Formats: sequence, structure tokens, C-alpha cells
Amino acid sequence: MDLYDIRSELSDEEQMVQDTVGRFVDEKVLPNIGEWFEDGYFPRELIPEFAELGLLGSSLEGYDCAGLNSVSYGLICQELERGDSGLRSFVSVQSSLCMFPIYAYGSEEQKEKWLPPMARGEKIGCFGLTEPHGGSDPSNMKTTAKKKGDDWVINGAKMWITNGSIADVAIVWAMTEDGVQGFLVEKGMKGFDAPEIKHKMSLRASITSSLYFDNVVVPEANRLPKVKGLKGPLSCLTQARYGITWGGIGAAQACLRELLDYTADRKLFGRPLTQTQTTQLRLAEMSRQITLGQLMSLRLGRIKDAGKLHPSQVSLAKWNNIRMAMDVARDARDLLGGAGITVEHCPIRHMLNLESVITYEGTETVHQLIIGRELTGEMAF
Repeated sequence: MDLYDIRSELSDEEQMVQDTVGRFVDEKVLPNIGEWFEDGYFPRELIPEFAELGLLGSSLEGYDCAGLNSVSYGLICQELERGDSGLRSFVSVQSSLCMFPIYAYGSEEQKEKWLPPMARGEKIGCFGLTEPHGGSDPSNMKTTAKKKGDDWVINGAKMWITNGSIADVAIVWAMTEDGVQGFLVEKGMKGFDAPEIKHKMSLRASITSSLYFDNVVVPEANRLPKVKGLKGPLSCLTQARYGITWGGIGAAQACLRELLDYTADRKLFGRPLTQTQTTQLRLAEMSRQITLGQLMSLRLGRIKDAGKLHPSQVSLAKWNNIRMAMDVARDARDLLGGAGITVEHCPIRHMLNLESVITYEGTETVHQLIIGRELTGEMAF
């Protein structure tokens, strides 16, 4: 799993974080995740354990958060997605898409009210940006917030929202007369509904919802005061996409690990599959791709911790690493033969999950065009 000894580049604290989360995944997730995926069940009972391990808002300082560096957060995402994309998605949304904007753009009152209980797993958040008519063009936002006295009135809808129906607070981005602004819409506010989306074939061990706003009255105290425009939601996406680049590595590692065991045991034409050139070539290609992804995300984490991160660098890693993970999962499924179509083996589960991961928080095409813009200076969206 680590041909370039990348682990030796990690600090003692980073190694401890990886080992701790890895043990948690081995003991609490892997024995159950096939059944959870098949049943479409999100294990809410794990949320207190996520919190106890310091995984929620792990890179934030203060407010009961762990204050870990970016590489440690990446390793958390890698180990969680080695278990399942749905569990990594929960932690990503809680940490990067909900706690981060409150921390970066909220008032002190908002921080004190929400961040400590969110870090403890007592309050759950969701992030409302994507809309039903299309997620790749947030500037065409239809959800509106109009000032009415000391309050705001929100109307519109959001789609494909992780954690939506269990969230205590939704970070909702809406168009105002002064551009896009963020609002904390609380569970139970009149006119706010968050029904769960059913019949998914991907991210089945995760809760996905729609958000509907019918004249929802939100007080001025619930507006994020320190940001206006698309910079707000896009900066949150940069945080989450960074973690996703590590998550893809974990999914690919899980597929390769299972395949190494399976091909060593299965015999065809009188010998184990691992003794055939075709199998070794395919395993070697998986290892090559995983190693490149590891190096890319580690470098990205060091850049981020140095305060020099550019969004295009995150786009390149998200594009590369999730495409890599999809290719590894699909080839692993093929090498498993008929056994590969069951949830008793992880590749098809990761393969189906990654169909969502490669789409959300910027489709592959969007990230390719971001790199194209960076290279040419021309906008081709």
C-alpha cells in the first residue's frame, strides 16, 4: 500500500491520527459496511465516536475542535473512505462545509452557539448550494433571500444535500440584492423542509436530501456577516475538495488490498491468479496510480499548511485522484469475476460511491476546465 514509504514523511502526530482512525475503521466500519450499504442505512450511532476521536472540525482551532493540521485532516478522510465514501462524506460536510464557514465567516455569537456542539456531534449541519436545475453553475442561483424588516425571507430549493434530513442547521447560500450570502437555517423554522432522497444506487450508507424553503423567515442574527459573493461557498468547496483528494486514495487502497488477498487464494488453470502476468500487470498499474495519488495529496497538504494553496491545485488533485480511484475500483471488480458484483467484496461498493464523488463538489469536467483556465488564461465554462 505504500511503495514509496510515504508514511516516513509523516510526523509522529500525523501517524498517530492515521493509525487511530484506521483502527476505528477496521473495528467499527469494515465488519458492517456491506450490510449498511445494502440496507441504505447511515450509522448515526457512530457520530459520538467520530466526535470522541476529534474528527469533527478537526482542523479548526478552539471551540472544542482538535486543531490538527491539513495533512492530518487528509489522513482522516483517507482512512474513513477506505471504509466507505458515505462516512467520509458525513465528516467532510460537518467539518469543511458547515463548521468551516461558521468559523471563517460567522459572528462570535454564531461560533459559540454552533461550533462546540457540532464538534461534540450533538448538532449536525448540512450545506445548501446545489440546486435542482444544475449544480455546476452556482452563479445562476434561483434561491433568494429578501430583506423584510430585521429578518430575511428565503424561497427556493436545494438538491443532493448530504445530512439534510438529520441536520440541525443548514448553511444555505441564497441570492440577495447585494449578491450571494450565507444563512444559518435552523431545523424547525416554519416553511423549511428537508425530505430524504430515496432509491439511490450510490452513497447508500449516507443520508442525501432535498431542501425546500417556502417563505422561511430567518433573523439577521443568522446571516453569515463576514462574506458576500460566491467567494463564500466556493472557499468552503475548496476545503472539502481537499479532503476528497485523500478520500479517493483510501477507496483505491481498499480495493487493491482485497484484490491482493483474493487473487492469491483463487486458482485457475492450476495456479493462483497472482502467478499470471496479466494479473500482476493490473495490480502493478493500480499501485502506480495509488502512489501518484498519495504523493499528490501529501504535497497538496504541505502547500495548504504553508498557506500557499491555490484552488486550481485542489482541482487537479480531485480530478486525478477520484478518476484514479474509479479506474482501480472498476478493474478490481473485473478481476474478482462474478464475486465482484456482491457487497461481500468492496470494489463494486466503492465503484458505485465514486460515481457520486466524481460528480459532487465539482464534476470532473469542471475541474478539467479550471486547469484549462489556469494554463491558458481563458474562461471556457
